[in-house]
Amino acid sequence: MSQTENHFVLDPREATFSELIRLLFSSDLGNRKFIHSSEESVEYDPCRFRRRWIIFVSIVIQKLLILLKKPLYFLGFTLSFWLNLLSSNGGFFMMLPNLFEGKFMWPEETSATFASLNGNLDPRFELDRTIERGSKRYKAMLSIMASKLSYENVNFVSSVLHNHWKMDLLGFYSCWNGYQKQRSTEVIVIKDTTTDPNLIVVSFRGTDPFDADDWCTDLDLSWYEIKNVGKIHGGFMKALGLQTEGWPKEEKFDKTQKEQTHYAYYTIRRYLKEILDQNPTCKFILTGHSLGGALAILFTAVLVIHGEEEMLEKLEGVYTFGQPRVGDHEFGKFMKSSLKKFEVKYERYVYCNDMVPRLPFDDKTLMFKHFGPCLYYDSFYRGKVEEEEPNKNYFNILWAIPKIMNAAWELIRSFIIPHWKGEEYKEGWLLKCFRVVALLIPGLPAHFPNEYVNVTLLGDLTDSHLD
Repeated sequence: MSQTENHFVLDPREATFSELIRLLFSSDLGNRKFIHSSEESVEYDPCRFRRRWIIFVSIVIQKLLILLKKPLYFLGFTLSFWLNLLSSNGGFFMMLPNLFEGKFMWPEETSATFASLNGNLDPRFELDRTIERGSKRYKAMLSIMASKLSYENVNFVSSVLHNHWKMDLLGFYSCWNGYQKQRSTEVIVIKDTTTDPNLIVVSFRGTDPFDADDWCTDLDLSWYEIKNVGKIHGGFMKALGLQTEGWPKEEKFDKTQKEQTHYAYYTIRRYLKEILDQNPTCKFILTGHSLGGALAILFTAVLVIHGEEEMLEKLEGVYTFGQPRVGDHEFGKFMKSSLKKFEVKYERYVYCNDMVPRLPFDDKTLMFKHFGPCLYYDSFYRGKVEEEEPNKNYFNILWAIPKIMNAAWELIRSFIIPHWKGEEYKEGWLLKCFRVVALLIPGLPAHFPNEYVNVTLLGDLTDSHLD
Protein backbone atom coordinates (compact mmCIF):
# COMPACT_ATOMS: atom_id res chain seq x y z
CA MET A 1 0.00 0.00 0.00
CA SER A 2 1.22 3.52 -0.83
CA GLN A 3 0.20 5.58 2.17
CA THR A 4 0.21 9.33 2.34
CA GLU A 5 2.54 10.52 5.08
CA ASN A 6 2.62 14.26 5.53
CA HIS A 7 -0.39 16.25 4.43
CA PHE A 8 -1.88 19.73 4.33
CA VAL A 9 -5.61 19.52 3.66
CA LEU A 10 -8.07 22.41 3.41
CA ASP A 11 -11.85 21.98 3.72
CA PRO A 12 -13.69 25.17 2.75
CA ARG A 13 -17.02 23.78 3.99
CA GLU A 14 -15.71 23.85 7.57
CA ALA A 15 -14.33 27.41 7.36
CA THR A 16 -16.35 30.01 9.27
CA PHE A 17 -16.13 33.76 8.77
CA SER A 18 -14.46 34.31 12.16
CA GLU A 19 -11.85 31.60 11.51
CA LEU A 20 -10.99 33.11 8.13
CA ILE A 21 -10.44 36.51 9.75
CA ARG A 22 -8.30 34.93 12.47
CA LEU A 23 -6.26 33.21 9.75
CA LEU A 24 -5.05 36.60 8.50
CA PHE A 25 -3.86 37.74 11.92
CA SER A 26 -2.60 34.54 13.52
CA SER A 27 0.17 32.19 12.42
CA ASP A 28 -1.30 29.31 14.44
CA LEU A 29 -2.72 27.19 11.61
CA GLY A 30 -3.00 24.09 13.74
CA ASN A 31 -6.12 25.31 15.54
CA ARG A 32 -8.25 25.88 12.47
CA LYS A 33 -11.15 23.49 11.90
CA PHE A 34 -10.83 23.76 8.12
CA ILE A 35 -7.08 22.99 8.10
CA HIS A 36 -5.92 19.42 8.68
CA SER A 37 -2.15 19.29 8.74
CA SER A 38 0.53 16.82 9.80
CA GLU A 39 3.31 17.98 12.07
CA GLU A 40 5.89 17.75 9.31
CA SER A 41 3.91 20.00 6.96
CA VAL A 42 5.44 23.15 8.46
CA GLU A 43 8.80 22.39 6.84
CA TYR A 44 8.38 25.13 4.22
CA ASP A 45 6.95 27.63 6.72
CA PRO A 46 3.21 27.77 5.96
CA CYS A 47 2.80 30.40 8.69
CA ARG A 48 4.16 33.27 6.62
CA PHE A 49 1.59 35.97 5.92
CA ARG A 50 1.79 35.53 2.16
CA ARG A 51 1.01 31.84 2.60
CA ARG A 52 -1.92 32.62 4.89
CA TRP A 53 -3.19 35.24 2.45
CA ILE A 54 -3.18 32.77 -0.48
CA ILE A 55 -4.99 30.19 1.66
CA PHE A 56 -7.52 32.86 2.66
CA VAL A 57 -8.21 33.84 -0.97
CA SER A 58 -8.46 30.20 -2.07
CA ILE A 59 -10.94 29.32 0.69
CA VAL A 60 -13.08 32.43 0.12
CA ILE A 61 -13.34 31.76 -3.62
CA GLN A 62 -14.21 28.11 -2.99
CA LYS A 63 -16.90 29.08 -0.47
CA LEU A 64 -18.39 31.49 -3.01
CA LEU A 65 -18.36 28.74 -5.64
CA ILE A 66 -20.10 26.35 -3.25
CA LEU A 67 -22.68 29.02 -2.49
CA LEU A 68 -23.22 29.66 -6.21
CA LYS A 69 -23.18 26.00 -7.22
CA LYS A 70 -26.85 25.78 -8.23
CA PRO A 71 -27.03 29.22 -9.92
CA LEU A 72 -23.85 28.38 -11.88
CA TYR A 73 -25.28 25.05 -13.00
CA PHE A 74 -28.55 26.72 -14.01
CA LEU A 75 -26.66 29.43 -15.93
CA GLY A 76 -24.56 26.84 -17.73
CA PHE A 77 -27.56 24.68 -18.58
CA THR A 78 -29.57 27.68 -19.79
CA LEU A 79 -26.73 28.93 -21.99
CA SER A 80 -26.11 25.46 -23.47
CA PHE A 81 -29.85 24.91 -23.98
CA TRP A 82 -30.31 28.17 -25.89
CA LEU A 83 -27.20 27.62 -27.99
CA ASN A 84 -28.48 24.17 -28.93
CA LEU A 85 -31.97 25.54 -29.50
CA LEU A 86 -30.54 27.99 -32.03
CA SER A 87 -28.42 25.37 -33.79
CA SER A 88 -31.29 22.84 -33.89
CA ASN A 89 -33.51 25.34 -35.67
CA GLY A 90 -31.02 26.82 -38.10
CA GLY A 91 -30.43 30.07 -36.21
CA PHE A 92 -32.48 32.78 -34.52
CA PHE A 93 -34.32 33.95 -37.65
CA MET A 94 -35.53 30.44 -38.48
CA MET A 95 -37.12 29.75 -35.10
CA LEU A 96 -40.42 31.53 -35.78
CA PRO A 97 -40.91 30.06 -39.31
CA ASN A 98 -40.13 26.58 -37.93
CA LEU A 99 -42.68 27.10 -35.17
CA PHE A 100 -45.44 28.00 -37.66
CA GLU A 101 -44.51 25.16 -40.00
CA GLY A 102 -44.43 22.57 -37.22
CA LYS A 103 -40.67 21.96 -37.67
CA PHE A 104 -39.60 23.53 -34.38
CA MET A 105 -37.00 21.39 -32.58
CA TRP A 106 -36.55 21.26 -28.80
CA PRO A 107 -33.03 20.11 -27.86
CA GLU A 108 -32.62 17.18 -25.47
CA GLU A 109 -29.66 17.32 -23.08
CA THR A 110 -28.75 13.66 -23.62
CA SER A 111 -29.23 13.57 -27.39
CA ALA A 112 -26.50 12.94 -29.96
CA THR A 113 -26.83 16.52 -31.22
CA PHE A 114 -26.70 18.38 -27.89
CA ALA A 115 -23.27 20.01 -27.66
CA SER A 116 -21.60 21.36 -24.52
CA LEU A 117 -20.39 24.96 -24.21
CA ASN A 118 -16.97 23.83 -25.51
CA GLY A 119 -18.70 22.08 -28.41
CA ASN A 120 -20.55 25.30 -29.25
CA LEU A 121 -17.41 27.41 -28.95
CA ASP A 122 -15.65 25.13 -31.42
CA PRO A 123 -17.97 22.81 -33.41
CA ARG A 124 -15.10 20.97 -35.14
CA PHE A 125 -15.14 17.23 -34.53
CA GLU A 126 -13.66 15.88 -37.76
CA LEU A 127 -10.13 14.47 -37.67
CA ASP A 128 -7.63 15.84 -40.17
CA ARG A 129 -7.39 12.99 -42.72
CA THR A 130 -4.24 14.46 -44.29
CA ILE A 131 -2.15 13.58 -41.23
CA GLU A 132 -0.42 10.21 -41.45
CA ARG A 133 -1.96 7.60 -39.18
CA GLY A 134 0.28 6.64 -36.26
CA SER A 135 2.61 9.62 -36.65
CA LYS A 136 3.50 11.92 -33.74
CA ARG A 137 1.36 14.70 -35.20
CA TYR A 138 -1.55 12.28 -35.57
CA LYS A 139 -1.35 11.18 -31.92
CA ALA A 140 -1.23 14.77 -30.72
CA MET A 141 -4.19 15.72 -32.95
CA LEU A 142 -6.19 12.64 -31.89
CA SER A 143 -5.41 13.38 -28.22
CA ILE A 144 -6.73 16.94 -28.24
CA MET A 145 -9.82 15.93 -30.25
CA ALA A 146 -10.50 13.13 -27.74
CA SER A 147 -9.93 15.59 -24.88
CA LYS A 148 -12.41 17.97 -26.47
CA LEU A 149 -14.89 15.15 -27.08
CA SER A 150 -14.77 14.12 -23.41
CA TYR A 151 -16.81 17.22 -22.49
CA GLU A 152 -19.83 15.83 -24.38
CA ASN A 153 -22.61 13.43 -23.38
CA VAL A 154 -22.35 9.71 -24.15
CA ASN A 155 -24.72 9.78 -27.15
CA PHE A 156 -22.86 12.70 -28.71
CA VAL A 157 -19.53 10.92 -28.18
CA SER A 158 -20.84 7.67 -29.65
CA SER A 159 -22.27 9.45 -32.69
CA VAL A 160 -19.00 11.27 -33.47
CA LEU A 161 -16.94 8.10 -33.09
CA HIS A 162 -19.18 5.90 -35.22
CA ASN A 163 -20.23 8.38 -37.90
CA HIS A 164 -17.11 10.50 -38.27
CA TRP A 165 -14.02 8.90 -36.76
CA LYS A 166 -14.98 5.27 -37.54
CA MET A 167 -13.71 4.22 -34.12
CA ASP A 168 -15.17 2.27 -31.20
CA LEU A 169 -16.35 3.70 -27.89
CA LEU A 170 -15.16 1.15 -25.35
CA GLY A 171 -16.26 2.99 -22.24
CA PHE A 172 -17.87 6.15 -20.88
CA TYR A 173 -17.35 6.44 -17.13
CA SER A 174 -18.66 8.82 -14.51
CA CYS A 175 -16.55 8.07 -11.43
CA TRP A 176 -16.84 8.81 -7.74
CA ASN A 177 -15.00 11.51 -5.81
CA GLY A 178 -14.94 10.28 -2.22
CA TYR A 179 -14.34 13.77 -0.83
CA GLN A 180 -17.02 15.59 -2.80
CA LYS A 181 -19.34 12.58 -2.26
CA GLN A 182 -20.54 12.56 -5.84
CA ARG A 183 -19.72 11.40 -9.35
CA SER A 184 -17.59 14.17 -10.80
CA THR A 185 -14.74 12.57 -12.77
CA GLU A 186 -15.64 11.56 -16.31
CA VAL A 187 -13.46 9.44 -18.59
CA ILE A 188 -13.94 8.08 -22.11
CA VAL A 189 -12.05 5.13 -23.59
CA ILE A 190 -11.73 4.92 -27.39
CA LYS A 191 -10.28 2.25 -29.65
CA ASP A 192 -8.64 3.56 -32.81
CA THR A 193 -8.90 0.64 -35.25
CA THR A 194 -7.37 2.68 -38.11
CA THR A 195 -3.85 2.21 -36.73
CA ASP A 196 -1.80 -1.00 -36.66
CA PRO A 197 -1.43 -2.01 -33.91
CA ASN A 198 -4.70 -0.60 -32.60
CA LEU A 199 -4.39 2.39 -30.27
CA ILE A 200 -6.47 2.81 -27.12
CA VAL A 201 -7.12 6.43 -26.11
CA VAL A 202 -8.07 7.22 -22.50
CA SER A 203 -9.33 10.80 -22.21
CA PHE A 204 -10.10 12.49 -18.88
CA ARG A 205 -12.64 15.29 -18.96
CA GLY A 206 -11.42 18.73 -17.95
CA THR A 207 -13.05 21.50 -15.94
CA ASP A 208 -16.67 22.23 -16.83
CA PRO A 209 -16.89 26.06 -17.02
CA PHE A 210 -20.13 26.05 -14.98
CA ASP A 211 -19.33 23.25 -12.51
CA ALA A 212 -18.47 24.74 -9.10
CA ASP A 213 -17.06 21.44 -7.83
CA ASP A 214 -14.60 21.24 -10.73
CA TRP A 215 -13.37 24.75 -9.98
CA CYS A 216 -13.03 23.90 -6.29
CA THR A 217 -10.85 20.95 -7.30
CA ASP A 218 -8.63 23.25 -9.37
CA LEU A 219 -8.36 25.87 -6.60
CA ASP A 220 -7.69 23.40 -3.80
CA LEU A 221 -4.22 24.09 -2.32
CA SER A 222 -4.19 20.85 -0.34
CA TRP A 223 -1.38 18.37 -0.83
CA TYR A 224 -0.44 14.88 0.25
CA GLU A 225 3.08 13.48 0.46
CA ILE A 226 4.00 9.91 -0.51
CA LYS A 227 7.35 8.55 0.65
CA ASN A 228 10.02 8.52 -2.09
CA VAL A 229 7.52 10.13 -4.49
CA GLY A 230 6.92 13.69 -3.27
CA LYS A 231 4.04 16.04 -2.56
CA ILE A 232 1.03 15.88 -4.92
CA HIS A 233 -1.90 18.28 -5.41
CA GLY A 234 -4.73 17.15 -3.11
CA GLY A 235 -7.66 18.22 -5.29
CA PHE A 236 -6.44 16.26 -8.30
CA MET A 237 -5.63 13.18 -6.21
CA LYS A 238 -9.16 13.23 -4.78
CA ALA A 239 -10.69 13.50 -8.25
CA LEU A 240 -8.60 10.55 -9.44
CA GLY A 241 -9.73 8.32 -6.56
CA LEU A 242 -7.59 8.90 -3.47
CA GLN A 243 -8.68 6.63 -0.61
CA THR A 244 -8.76 7.67 3.03
CA GLU A 245 -5.51 5.76 3.69
CA GLY A 246 -3.77 6.75 0.45
CA TRP A 247 -3.38 4.58 -2.65
CA PRO A 248 -3.98 0.91 -1.73
CA LYS A 249 -3.26 -1.53 -4.53
CA GLU A 250 -6.94 -2.47 -4.78
CA GLU A 251 -10.02 -0.29 -4.56
CA LYS A 252 -11.91 -0.05 -1.28
CA PHE A 253 -15.58 0.81 -1.57
CA ASP A 254 -17.36 3.42 0.50
CA LYS A 255 -19.90 1.28 2.36
CA THR A 256 -21.78 4.36 3.61
CA GLN A 257 -23.05 5.10 0.10
CA LYS A 258 -26.24 3.57 -1.29
CA GLU A 259 -24.69 3.02 -4.72
CA GLN A 260 -21.38 1.45 -5.72
CA THR A 261 -18.67 4.06 -5.61
CA HIS A 262 -16.15 3.25 -8.33
CA TYR A 263 -13.12 5.52 -8.46
CA ALA A 264 -11.53 6.72 -11.70
CA TYR A 265 -8.03 5.28 -11.26
CA TYR A 266 -9.16 1.79 -10.24
CA THR A 267 -11.99 1.66 -12.77
CA ILE A 268 -9.82 2.64 -15.75
CA ARG A 269 -6.88 0.50 -14.65
CA ARG A 270 -9.11 -2.57 -14.32
CA TYR A 271 -10.74 -2.01 -17.70
CA LEU A 272 -7.44 -1.29 -19.46
CA LYS A 273 -6.00 -4.55 -18.16
CA GLU A 274 -8.96 -6.43 -19.64
CA ILE A 275 -8.56 -4.73 -23.02
CA LEU A 276 -4.80 -5.23 -23.16
CA ASP A 277 -5.13 -8.90 -22.14
CA GLN A 278 -7.61 -9.43 -25.01
CA ASN A 279 -5.50 -7.40 -27.47
CA PRO A 280 -1.84 -8.14 -26.64
CA THR A 281 -0.46 -5.95 -29.44
CA CYS A 282 -2.45 -2.86 -28.45
CA LYS A 283 -0.83 0.28 -27.07
CA PHE A 284 -2.58 3.03 -25.17
CA ILE A 285 -2.20 6.75 -24.59
CA LEU A 286 -3.52 9.00 -21.83
CA THR A 287 -4.76 12.50 -22.50
CA GLY A 288 -6.79 15.38 -21.15
CA HIS A 289 -7.33 19.13 -21.30
CA SER A 290 -7.02 21.33 -18.19
CA LEU A 291 -8.01 19.27 -15.12
CA GLY A 292 -8.15 16.25 -17.44
CA GLY A 293 -4.45 16.69 -18.25
CA ALA A 294 -3.59 16.71 -14.55
CA LEU A 295 -5.53 13.46 -14.06
CA ALA A 296 -3.82 11.86 -17.07
CA ILE A 297 -0.30 12.40 -15.75
CA LEU A 298 -1.29 11.48 -12.18
CA PHE A 299 -2.87 8.25 -13.47
CA THR A 300 0.59 7.44 -14.85
CA ALA A 301 2.18 8.29 -11.51
CA VAL A 302 -0.08 5.90 -9.58
CA LEU A 303 0.64 3.12 -12.11
CA VAL A 304 4.33 3.61 -11.30
CA ILE A 305 3.67 3.68 -7.55
CA HIS A 306 1.78 0.39 -7.82
CA GLY A 307 4.48 -1.24 -9.94
CA GLU A 308 2.20 -1.86 -12.95
CA GLU A 309 5.17 -2.52 -15.22
CA GLU A 310 3.29 -4.51 -17.88
CA MET A 311 0.81 -1.66 -18.35
CA LEU A 312 3.53 0.97 -18.37
CA GLU A 313 5.36 -0.91 -21.12
CA LYS A 314 2.23 -0.57 -23.26
CA LEU A 315 1.74 3.10 -22.40
CA GLU A 316 2.96 4.91 -25.50
CA GLY A 317 2.50 8.47 -24.34
CA VAL A 318 0.79 11.07 -22.16
CA TYR A 319 -0.51 14.14 -24.02
CA THR A 320 -1.82 17.04 -21.94
CA PHE A 321 -3.18 20.43 -23.00
CA GLY A 322 -3.35 23.46 -20.71
CA GLN A 323 -2.43 21.24 -17.74
CA PRO A 324 -1.99 22.83 -14.28
CA ARG A 325 0.91 21.94 -11.97
CA VAL A 326 0.40 18.70 -10.03
CA GLY A 327 3.26 18.33 -7.54
CA ASP A 328 6.53 19.53 -6.04
CA HIS A 329 10.15 19.31 -7.21
CA GLU A 330 10.67 15.85 -5.67
CA PHE A 331 7.58 14.53 -7.46
CA GLY A 332 8.91 15.98 -10.71
CA LYS A 333 12.23 14.13 -10.29
CA PHE A 334 10.35 10.90 -9.51
CA MET A 335 8.21 11.24 -12.63
CA LYS A 336 11.06 12.18 -14.97
CA SER A 337 13.08 9.13 -13.95
CA SER A 338 9.99 6.86 -14.15
CA LEU A 339 8.95 8.09 -17.60
CA LYS A 340 12.52 7.62 -18.84
CA LYS A 341 12.71 4.11 -17.38
CA PHE A 342 9.54 2.94 -19.14
CA GLU A 343 10.18 5.06 -22.29
CA VAL A 344 6.87 6.87 -21.96
CA LYS A 345 6.56 10.03 -24.04
CA TYR A 346 5.17 12.99 -22.08
CA GLU A 347 4.07 16.00 -24.13
CA ARG A 348 2.72 19.00 -22.20
CA TYR A 349 1.25 21.56 -24.61
CA VAL A 350 0.86 25.19 -23.55
CA TYR A 351 -0.73 27.83 -25.74
CA CYS A 352 0.47 31.43 -25.33
CA ASN A 353 -1.14 33.22 -22.33
CA ASP A 354 -3.25 30.30 -21.07
CA MET A 355 -3.41 30.98 -17.32
CA VAL A 356 -4.12 27.41 -16.13
CA PRO A 357 -0.61 25.97 -16.79
CA ARG A 358 0.67 28.81 -14.59
CA LEU A 359 -1.36 27.56 -11.62
CA PRO A 360 -0.89 26.80 -8.75
CA PHE A 361 2.02 29.21 -8.33
CA ASP A 362 5.64 28.12 -8.53
CA ASP A 363 7.35 30.42 -6.02
CA LYS A 364 8.79 30.47 -2.50
CA THR A 365 5.30 30.48 -0.99
CA LEU A 366 3.89 27.46 -2.80
CA MET A 367 5.84 24.40 -3.89
CA PHE A 368 4.01 23.35 -7.08
CA LYS A 369 6.25 22.83 -10.12
CA HIS A 370 6.00 21.48 -13.66
CA PHE A 371 8.35 18.75 -14.87
CA GLY A 372 9.42 17.66 -18.31
CA PRO A 373 9.66 19.85 -21.41
CA CYS A 374 6.96 22.38 -22.23
CA LEU A 375 5.78 22.51 -25.86
CA TYR A 376 4.98 26.21 -25.98
CA TYR A 377 3.16 27.94 -28.86
CA ASP A 378 2.62 31.67 -29.36
CA SER A 379 -0.45 33.31 -30.91
CA PHE A 380 0.99 32.73 -34.41
CA TYR A 381 1.20 29.00 -33.55
CA ARG A 382 4.98 29.08 -33.68
CA GLY A 383 6.31 26.45 -31.30
CA LYS A 384 9.41 25.90 -29.22
CA VAL A 385 10.48 23.49 -26.50
CA GLU A 386 11.08 25.16 -23.13
CA GLU A 387 11.64 23.98 -19.59
CA GLU A 388 8.91 26.39 -18.46
CA GLU A 389 6.38 28.59 -20.23
CA PRO A 390 7.07 32.36 -20.23
CA ASN A 391 5.57 34.37 -17.35
CA LYS A 392 5.32 31.16 -15.36
CA ASN A 393 3.12 32.62 -12.60
CA TYR A 394 0.93 34.70 -14.95
CA PHE A 395 -0.10 37.50 -12.57
CA ASN A 396 3.05 39.57 -13.06
CA ILE A 397 2.11 43.24 -13.50
CA LEU A 398 4.93 43.71 -16.02
CA TRP A 399 3.14 41.33 -18.38
CA ALA A 400 -0.26 43.05 -18.18
CA ILE A 401 0.11 45.32 -21.22
CA PRO A 402 1.71 42.65 -23.49
CA LYS A 403 -1.07 40.20 -22.57
CA ILE A 404 -3.82 42.72 -23.37
CA MET A 405 -2.13 43.61 -26.67
CA ASN A 406 -1.91 39.92 -27.54
CA ALA A 407 -5.60 39.44 -26.65
CA ALA A 408 -6.45 42.32 -29.02
CA TRP A 409 -4.44 40.59 -31.76
CA GLU A 410 -6.28 37.30 -31.10
CA LEU A 411 -9.60 39.14 -31.50
CA ILE A 412 -8.42 40.56 -34.84
CA ARG A 413 -7.08 37.14 -35.81
CA SER A 414 -10.52 35.59 -35.24
CA PHE A 415 -11.83 37.61 -38.21
CA ILE A 416 -8.93 36.95 -40.58
CA ILE A 417 -7.95 33.36 -39.77
CA PRO A 418 -10.39 31.79 -42.31
CA HIS A 419 -8.63 33.76 -45.08
CA TRP A 420 -5.22 33.08 -43.58
CA LYS A 421 -5.43 29.37 -42.69
CA GLY A 422 -8.66 28.13 -44.28
CA GLU A 423 -12.43 28.08 -43.73
CA GLU A 424 -12.18 25.20 -41.24
CA TYR A 425 -10.62 27.65 -38.77
CA LYS A 426 -13.53 30.09 -38.88
CA GLU A 427 -14.65 31.19 -35.41
CA GLY A 428 -18.29 31.75 -34.42
CA TRP A 429 -19.87 34.76 -32.72
CA LEU A 430 -19.82 33.12 -29.28
CA LEU A 431 -16.04 32.64 -29.31
CA LYS A 432 -15.58 36.19 -30.60
CA CYS A 433 -17.62 37.44 -27.61
CA PHE A 434 -15.29 35.59 -25.25
CA ARG A 435 -12.34 37.18 -27.03
CA VAL A 436 -13.78 40.60 -26.20
CA VAL A 437 -13.92 39.54 -22.55
CA ALA A 438 -10.27 38.49 -22.93
CA LEU A 439 -9.30 42.13 -23.22
CA LEU A 440 -9.87 42.14 -19.43
CA ILE A 441 -8.93 38.49 -18.70
CA PRO A 442 -6.42 37.52 -21.44
CA GLY A 443 -5.90 33.99 -20.12
CA LEU A 444 -9.55 32.94 -20.41
CA PRO A 445 -10.11 32.12 -24.12
CA ALA A 446 -6.44 31.16 -24.39
CA HIS A 447 -7.38 28.10 -22.31
CA PHE A 448 -10.24 26.92 -24.55
CA PRO A 449 -9.68 23.62 -26.41
CA ASN A 450 -10.02 25.28 -29.83
CA GLU A 451 -6.58 26.90 -29.43
CA TYR A 452 -5.02 23.51 -28.71
CA VAL A 453 -6.76 21.99 -31.73
CA ASN A 454 -5.19 24.76 -33.80
CA VAL A 455 -1.80 24.12 -32.17
CA THR A 456 -1.78 20.46 -33.19
CA LEU A 457 -2.94 21.26 -36.74
CA LEU A 458 -1.01 24.47 -37.45
CA GLY A 459 1.91 24.33 -35.03
CA ASP A 460 5.33 24.17 -36.68
CA LEU A 461 6.97 22.03 -33.99
CA THR A 462 4.95 18.82 -33.80
CA ASP A 463 6.82 16.75 -36.38
CA SER A 464 10.33 17.54 -35.19
CA HIS A 465 10.42 17.95 -31.41
CA LEU A 466 11.92 15.47 -28.96
CA ASP A 467 13.26 13.06 -31.57
